[in-house]
Amino acid sequence: MRERAWATRAAAILLLTVVAGCGQSAGAGSSVPPADTAAAPAPGPAAPSAAPSTTTVRARSTPIALDVPAIGVHTTGLVDLGLTPSGALDVPKDAATAGWFALSPVPGEVGPAVLAAHVDYKRVPGVFARLREMKVGDTAEVTRSDGASVRFTAYRVERFSKSAFPTAEVYGNTAGPELRLVTCGGEFDGTTGHYRDNVVVFARLT
Repeated sequence: MRERAWATRAAAILLLTVVAGCGQSAGAGSSVPPADTAAAPAPGPAAPSAAPSTTTVRARSTPIALDVPAIGVHTTGLVDLGLTPSGALDVPKDAATAGWFALSPVPGEVGPAVLAAHVDYKRVPGVFARLREMKVGDTAEVTRSDGASVRFTAYRVERFSKSAFPTAEVYGNTAGPELRLVTCGGEFDGTTGHYRDNVVVFARLT
């Protein structure tokens, strides 16, 4: 039933394109060095991927903490995120907070659980200031409100232009439990007050 529910939600959010306002007020001329990633593939539905057996998630369980040792992330107090009126993924209200897209699966359920945070905000480094430094094989551990911890291993790190963001590829259904870590990156556009790209880490339950 949870798989079917996510399939319905996934279809509803295919209009979801980019992280909204990430890095806003960072200041004209500030920038993030480009991530060392492969060229972004063409948009399209995510291909099913091999994954371990699913982890049981208790009713009403939500993610409450995230640890990514490779980039020095240990953050608690994750907030629920929704969509902006324009259909973009919303962002936390400050640099020190990360959030879970509450319409995505709970980490450990089948499908791509989505966590987002700022790369910086009002000149303060964000939770995901070093997300672009993650490499294939790095791990991310999510602690849930039911007391369980689930670990994911990165298998892909990409930077996508917001003008050509592959929504279905990032947020589409997967064969097993997966995790997406999302922030902004690339060049900062002083005219719009936003970064031009998104950095996305793809990870599988391990």
